[in-house]
Amino acid sequence: MSQATYNKMWTDAQKDLDIQLRREREEFLQPEKDRVKVFKMLAASYIKYMQIFRNLETAHDQLVHWQKRTVIRQVLDGVIGRILEIKKEMVELENSEFHYIDNILEDLKLLPEDIEVPVPRYFIKEKLEVLQQREKILDQVLFNAGLQTQKCVKAMAFEEAIKMIQVAERARQGRHRAAFMKQIYLEEKRERQTKLQVQMGPNPDDAATCIQKVWRGYIQRKKTDKMREEEMIFLGMSLPPHLKAMSISQMHTGQMNALQGEVQERHKEVFIKDKLRETEGLDIKETLQDQIGQCFIECRHIIGKFPDYPTEEAGGSMAILSQKTPEQVAAELAAKKDISLQKKSQKKKKEKEGKEKMKGKKPQKTGKKEEEEGWKMAPSNFLSIMEEGNSQYKAAWQNRDKGCDFLQDHDPELIKEEKREEVEEEIRVQVDKLMQQKLENLKLAVDGEKSDKQKKGRKSEKKKKTTMRKKIPEIEEDLTPDRTIDSLYRQLVEEGLLIKAKTVNLSDYVGEYSYLGTTLRQVDIEPMPCLADVRQLIALYGILPLGSQTVHEKAPLVKALLLAGPTGVGKKMLVHAICTETGANLFNLSASNIAGKYPGKNGLQMMLHMVLKVAKQLQPSVVWIGDTEKIFSKAVPKAEEEMNPIRLEKILPKFLKALKAQDRVLLVGTTNRPFDANLKPFCKVYQKIILIPRPDYASRFVLWKHIILQNGGAITNLLNISCLAKVSDGFTQGHIIQAVQAVLSELRLLQMTRKPLRTAEFMTSLARQDPVYREEEEIFKAWYAKTQLGKARIRALADSEKAGKGKTKEGNKGNKKN
Repeated sequence: MSQATYNKMWTDAQKDLDIQLRREREEFLQPEKDRVKVFKMLAASYIKYMQIFRNLETAHDQLVHWQKRTVIRQVLDGVIGRILEIKKEMVELENSEFHYIDNILEDLKLLPEDIEVPVPRYFIKEKLEVLQQREKILDQVLFNAGLQTQKCVKAMAFEEAIKMIQVAERARQGRHRAAFMKQIYLEEKRERQTKLQVQMGPNPDDAATCIQKVWRGYIQRKKTDKMREEEMIFLGMSLPPHLKAMSISQMHTGQMNALQGEVQERHKEVFIKDKLRETEGLDIKETLQDQIGQCFIECRHIIGKFPDYPTEEAGGSMAILSQKTPEQVAAELAAKKDISLQKKSQKKKKEKEGKEKMKGKKPQKTGKKEEEEGWKMAPSNFLSIMEEGNSQYKAAWQNRDKGCDFLQDHDPELIKEEKREEVEEEIRVQVDKLMQQKLENLKLAVDGEKSDKQKKGRKSEKKKKTTMRKKIPEIEEDLTPDRTIDSLYRQLVEEGLLIKAKTVNLSDYVGEYSYLGTTLRQVDIEPMPCLADVRQLIALYGILPLGSQTVHEKAPLVKALLLAGPTGVGKKMLVHAICTETGANLFNLSASNIAGKYPGKNGLQMMLHMVLKVAKQLQPSVVWIGDTEKIFSKAVPKAEEEMNPIRLEKILPKFLKALKAQDRVLLVGTTNRPFDANLKPFCKVYQKIILIPRPDYASRFVLWKHIILQNGGAITNLLNISCLAKVSDGFTQGHIIQAVQAVLSELRLLQMTRKPLRTAEFMTSLARQDPVYREEEEIFKAWYAKTQLGKARIRALADSEKAGKGKTKEGNKGNKKN
């Protein structure tokens, strides 16, 4: 598609965003008591933002103009953050991680694919070179440590080498001889045909038709090529002839430069900044000096003496030129005092409420107040970002003529506006030093005052030293101050704590959307989540925050994520998918992997310190703990006593406390037996718990098809995929993959053309495996019901049932009276 198409996509997305922002200001500011109505509002906003997100992501990835891409990027980060905020509100409202909005999709005439969370491609594209370099270093370290084998040339004996060369040379000579003989045969055949034609005599009509055919074909091809070229120019997919001065090689380099745009941007910006400093620098300097000098004279005229020059901390000349009267300054100070007093009173109230809650006196009143007031949307960190990006679009790009911009080059005027402020700030620093000296000279000449700068400077230095001593916060000890990040990285790789992630995309986690969720909930049946819902949660909680720094800092923070489910549902695959989509490092802190490494308390502390230091420095990073229930297990089996899995239990909360909003580090635990762990410490560590079920019929149908084709099989009428999906009820994705791989061996693939695949072939290999029985699934459900979110969900359902019964009783009483 052309650049015009993606420009249109961007404008449509901006229009939709503008409408959505106006709608939010109208709907979300007023409190609402009806929870069903609130959920519909949130779900509609979630769907709309998801559509905007998809369009903006495509436009950002495909547009060449880097200035447009920077504006889109700002809005894109804001939209991603807003989606995460709405998701948080939906979870708190329904007390469930999984939401069923198929009825809303039906009303809006949308497909489930329209709300699939896309993974922004800039997560990888912007740091592609860094990731490739890091992968090379990782491979080299693994090879040096003997943990990975590289493809190397085997040593060969001299006689074997001669035999191999002889075989290859004889084969080459045979092929050459065959080609030579074929050429002789064709020449002899041609000679025979020409002799026959000479004997028969030439036919002038045949010669004329042959010439006509060739000539007409040539003319028609030229006409078609010309029409095609005109059509491409008309559609904007090709440049006119007068603009085709750029060669094909230059076009290719232009496309490559679009990927490496950041370096070019810097050079352009530096060039324009230097030019601005040369052309406008002197004028800016003179105007600033005149303004500050005028302020000195006016102050001397009003007060009777020259003012003190503000310090750099106070803003320097910016404080002088703020154009505020003394009354305004006094009012601002009074307002600040009022705010501080209000904050103190609020703190005291909170402390009192906390004490009363501890005593158990007033927990019910607050709940009643909340119910009376109704639901209200929490304040957002991303609305201001989206509004700023929207205003930038309207000011700079909405009414711009894009038809003539064939080269998609930068706009120097927009860069000048941005860089002019930077130049002014740089010049302001120089002007402050000059004007400070000038003010001292004026005071000395006019008022006869001597500057007490040195004394004040000494006093302020002493004060700074004392305050610095008092205000130094407690910093965590750096146990490796003399070590570089490279050396720590190598050590962790050699110890097997930093491993290479498998290249698996989130789209490879195949699963279908559940179309019966709303229907089942209306009949008071809690549906099991589908694989498409799991894929969405992984994207929302794992991939999107790790990929963008802005989103991670301002969105609802998720430090730890737990993936629980039976064996074979793809928990490890999802961990590797998070790393692949975000370019994150993968640290393996599973109990089996750290057994015997860094023994003792100090050793464990050193290990986690090194992991945390490298993970923060080379972020984004994923810290994976496989079979995480062993760390919090109720009783350690005798076979695992040497492994000592419990030693991470007490230090993991400290590890999570050390992670801040700016650190793109995610702790991911996987478990197939979560019910073996102590529930309280387990749920305290893992903030978000995703229960992954076995696949339903729709997901199994898609899985069978996908895995057979992936392994080289062909689907014909003899292979009944629907039958396989029904028979494999209770089996996981891992079971299906094993069954397909067992059937589709190399020999079976060779026989595929004359012996197509049949349904019965997969039955025998599937029957050898144990499925996930209903009892095991019920155990998982019962365990999830004991978690914090599960308890809240059960409580909410019980309250809604009571409310429903109360209404029916009131209705019956009314009927009896009548």
